[in-house]
Amino acid sequence: MPRQPRLFPSLLVCLWGLPILAQVPTAPVEGLRDNSPRVHALVNARIVVAPGQVIPKGTLVIRNGVISQVGTMAAPTEARVWDLAGRTVYPGFIDSYSSLDLPKEWQAPQPGEENKPPELAKNGSRAWNPRVTPQRDAADNLTVDPKQTEKVRGLGFTVALVAPARGVFRGTSTLINLSGNDANKSIVRRQVAQHVAFEQSGFREAQYPDSLMGSIALIRQTFLDADWYNRAQTNYAQAPQGLERPETNSALAALAPVVTGELPVVFKAEDELDLLRVLRVAEEFKTTQSWVLGTGYEYRVLPQLAARKIPLILPLDFPEAPEVETPEKALDVDLEVLQHWEQAPSNPARLAQAGVMFALTTSQLKKPEEQFWPRVRQSVRRGLTVDQALASLTTTPAKFLGVSGRYGTLEPGKVANLVISDGDLFTSKANILSVWVDGQIYETDKGREVDPRGTWTVTWQGVQADTNLVLSGDPKPKATLGGKDTPAVLQGSQLLLFPPAQGFGPGQGTVRLTASINGDQMQGTGQLPDGQAFSWQARRTQPAAATPTPAEPSDQALTTPTTYPAGAFGRTGKPNQPEWLLVKGATIWTSGPQGRFLGDLLIQRGKISQVGPNLTAPAGAIIINAQGKHVTPGLIDCHSHTAISRGVNEGTHAVTTEVRIGDVLDPTDIAMYRELAGGLTVANLLHGSANPMGGQNQVIKLRWGEHAEGLKFTQAPAGVKFALGENVKQSNWGEKYTTRYPQTRMGVEQLLRDTFMAAQDYERAWSQSTKAIPPRRDLRLEAVLEILRGQRWVHIHSYRQDEILMFVRLAQEFKLPVATFQHVLEGYKVADAIAQIKAGGSSFSDWWGFKFEVYDAVPTNGALMKQAGVLVSFNSDSNELARRLNTEAAKAVKYGGVSEEEALKFVTLNPAQQLRIDRYVGSLEPGKDADFVLWTGSPLSSYSRTEETWIEGRKYFDRTEDQTLQQQASQQREALIQKALPERQKA
Repeated sequence: MPRQPRLFPSLLVCLWGLPILAQVPTAPVEGLRDNSPRVHALVNARIVVAPGQVIPKGTLVIRNGVISQVGTMAAPTEARVWDLAGRTVYPGFIDSYSSLDLPKEWQAPQPGEENKPPELAKNGSRAWNPRVTPQRDAADNLTVDPKQTEKVRGLGFTVALVAPARGVFRGTSTLINLSGNDANKSIVRRQVAQHVAFEQSGFREAQYPDSLMGSIALIRQTFLDADWYNRAQTNYAQAPQGLERPETNSALAALAPVVTGELPVVFKAEDELDLLRVLRVAEEFKTTQSWVLGTGYEYRVLPQLAARKIPLILPLDFPEAPEVETPEKALDVDLEVLQHWEQAPSNPARLAQAGVMFALTTSQLKKPEEQFWPRVRQSVRRGLTVDQALASLTTTPAKFLGVSGRYGTLEPGKVANLVISDGDLFTSKANILSVWVDGQIYETDKGREVDPRGTWTVTWQGVQADTNLVLSGDPKPKATLGGKDTPAVLQGSQLLLFPPAQGFGPGQGTVRLTASINGDQMQGTGQLPDGQAFSWQARRTQPAAATPTPAEPSDQALTTPTTYPAGAFGRTGKPNQPEWLLVKGATIWTSGPQGRFLGDLLIQRGKISQVGPNLTAPAGAIIINAQGKHVTPGLIDCHSHTAISRGVNEGTHAVTTEVRIGDVLDPTDIAMYRELAGGLTVANLLHGSANPMGGQNQVIKLRWGEHAEGLKFTQAPAGVKFALGENVKQSNWGEKYTTRYPQTRMGVEQLLRDTFMAAQDYERAWSQSTKAIPPRRDLRLEAVLEILRGQRWVHIHSYRQDEILMFVRLAQEFKLPVATFQHVLEGYKVADAIAQIKAGGSSFSDWWGFKFEVYDAVPTNGALMKQAGVLVSFNSDSNELARRLNTEAAKAVKYGGVSEEEALKFVTLNPAQQLRIDRYVGSLEPGKDADFVLWTGSPLSSYSRTEETWIEGRKYFDRTEDQTLQQQASQQREALIQKALPERQKA
């Protein structure tokens, strides 16, 4: 047998002592080997070794593609010397996110392709969802494009992270150098991170997910599946025979390094709200090495980002000045858009000041070669220091990407990736002249330009003429020969001169001179007017005086205050909560046992202390004189779709109980402020009615100015949205939607029954499991199981009596906790059955005839259900109607003869009881939250207006303050428009 080679320990020691080579190819050499010397000395340069570390005039030595020396020493005798006097040397820059060299279908979608999922080979194991493709590996799909590489390299980048840009789970990225060679020589680090995005399909494309909440649910379920799959595969391999074999799934297998913490995750965000969603997902699944591809809106959520210290990959996608040239165009530009235009360039500086680490990227720039460096410099003018900017392109991304031992600084032992410029790139319009990758120089177009300026001494052969040639001018050359102006043209490295013939003898006409410039030498030919040819040479004896690189113009200071949300009516902080607050002399509608009376309301630290006549408050209390006014509890909307981001329905599957409205709250929705102006303080945010078993609801308080988590009514029990009728069987969706089960009302009942039974089976599987392979967690069935256990209340969209009765029977069979039948416009026909299961009816006040299944609706529905013992509320299902729920309640008086006090309960105490939050809100009683509204008159009058709306003793709406805020918004708009007009004129 042949002997196996082995490396002796002494040989290993010797190998480790050798210089590090940037690339070690394995392919055999064809023909003669290239053994050119690879020792270079860059002398007389300003060397930026690292952020904050500069050698004003030093030498950098490169051996075999690696930096061997940096300092003020002399150049080695064997080195090729490059005199870089007047030049600056930076570490090679690192682009932290790109799709360079990847196939088109892996890159960010073009307009019109946004909802197209990633493309995979049709064969092989995979995830069930086409947007879950973590097995895609950028390293295996690189096709080096030298032209595109040259463009990126021309910006000073020597290394780039290359990542797939389509899908929810998009695949792993790879780190490449920008030498423009083949993939074998380009890859620096094969697998760097898994990439995840909140991507969704188009509405009603029947491809899960078609909503943001569906995308987040898919991410959560996939992380759980990957963890289960990793453990299941391990246990199956080690367990005795007889175990059920788990499926083979290449997508889940590819996520094993993520769930074990070996591979980081890069989340892509679309806006500042997504940034906080990323933080929650990362916290839930302990992806401690997570990074975020940012948005440019990070300054709006600085405290949260600074607290978590999650690293960012930061695009410089600053918006152009909005179109405000005419008053008509300006009307279409929201104040928030104007504010972001002004504030976006300050985003990097504000992040740096808050201690948030970030790396800059060219990603999301339409024309990086034109936009990147101007925007870096704009960020510096806005407060980002030069060292911070340099770190964001060198040491910070090197640390993120796990290559700080080889890249990011110009220290001995590091790979010789360099950038050479003719000035300070961060503070002036300097030019990048050359970029070195692995010790190989690549000149830029600017670096290849010949600079002929200076004083030259000419030697003529065959003619006599003045020997003093002076060249000046930039960019067009100007020449004088013997002190006389001479026309000149520079074409690349070719110089053309046209002196008069008198300087060369007695003849008339023009002499033609051409020469090739090579450094400080010229070699040329000439021809006299009579056709006589000659040759000439020139040597530069004195360079032209250095022209300082022009500094960037100064930038204007910010004029926009920081508020949340951005735009009109945003707040600078949470409203004050006084220790004591007394509302005196109002007509108090308690919606409680005390009914309605003339008296006072005393509040301590956001809780109601006393309700009654002639109350007194301790010294220092804030007192509201409410003589002639009315006070009610804050209004409650039991069916709302306000403040939900990017999709109310996950309409792709018939059962989507895994999706959560709480994941997609939008605290910037101006509808909340408008609803506060109508007295609304609490809303039940529901999934839409596209499927029989929809998503989980979220009860919120309208705490305008809070972030998403601050809106949540945390004491409210969990709920879920179900639906019956035309919507869920897709009867009005069109011919394209005829395949999803169910397509009939009887199919809806069977689907509900089947899903509940599946949840029971799921529970038994967990309780009886003794196998080495545990059951797979199923977020969809877990939510259904919570219903069966009485831990999650059902809110069910319904219209017709037959369907209402069907669900009543199903609820009785499975002992379902039914909080409300929503809409329930034929509820008056079967009110006794609804009351029998103690479910509420959350109805429209007087909607009818808007589709076939509501033809039997009547405006007395609410009153009739109440008479039958059903707990009734009126809801909005509309951002607009939610502003007028008080007059919706009044319709119960008009149409149904309900008393005024009972009618008000339809939008206060009754919905609170339906949502099981009446311990806290819904009536003005001691111990409850101080959620109340001050009205100019009776709350049931269409002439009355809301003056103030309070939540937990904090004033979230004040009509007087609103007038001031409107004026401030108008003034801000005009100031920003005036600031934008000069930018528009430049454009």
